Amino acid sequence: MIVVLYLILGAAAGLMAGLFGVGGGLIIVPALIVSFSFQDLSPDILTQLAIGTSLATIIFTSLSSIKTHHSKGAIDWALVKRLTVGIVIGAVLGSIFADYLPGDTLQMIIGIYALTVAVQMGFDIKPTAQHDLPQGAGLTVAGGIIGAISALFGIGGGSLTVPYLSWCRVEMRNAVATSSACGLPIAVAGVCSYIVTGWNNPELPAYSLGYIYLPAFFGIIITSTVFAKQGAKLAHSLPSHVLKRYFALLLLVVGSKFIFF
Repeated sequence: MIVVLYLILGAAAGLMAGLFGVGGGLIIVPALIVSFSFQDLSPDILTQLAIGTSLATIIFTSLSSIKTHHSKGAIDWALVKRLTVGIVIGAVLGSIFADYLPGDTLQMIIGIYALTVAVQMGFDIKPTAQHDLPQGAGLTVAGGIIGAISALFGIGGGSLTVPYLSWCRVEMRNAVATSSACGLPIAVAGVCSYIVTGWNNPELPAYSLGYIYLPAFFGIIITSTVFAKQGAKLAHSLPSHVLKRYFALLLLVVGSKFIFF
């Protein structure tokens, strides 16, 4: 029954990621936290376990997304390389920081982030292109911030990278494609860190690899990729502004749950 639950979760996460154009982490992490709570896992580790597992699934969804965008020539690989150093450092630091935070504190931070994204999507707030891409260490620092926040929340970073690149005058098509490529180093660095920080934790359930819960990981990746494609197809037949408002409402509920309940 648990495996079936994760298959359904993967399908739902993939469908909504395809529909709303955001990474599945915003759906997977809250759903896994609730699922792990029902399984009576220790509250001291279930949030970190949800985040690590979410990042592991993002590796596969990122690869699929990269293939699509690369085939259209939309990824700025030179920009990806410049961001990656900071992303990897930030993702490692964010993962280590998450390991030290109490589970309830981490959930509250996730709730605040979900509410922030809900407001951004609900009111369609977009940054105005005002600056050029920074040179030298500036882009490394930006990548570090994106990597740290993404690893802390278990997301691929699209909700951070796309607005940042748009603000730096990168064309939206290239910003989205480049962001999808940046999701891979975020996920890989984050997963490696969550495996190390969770290694030999006595409270972890069976079939865990550090803070990666393998049954949930395999269940989600089996269905998420397939349903993401279906969600993307469905998105073209529905009005985008309505979809964004529905997703914003969902994030509003999720964020409120973690902050107030």
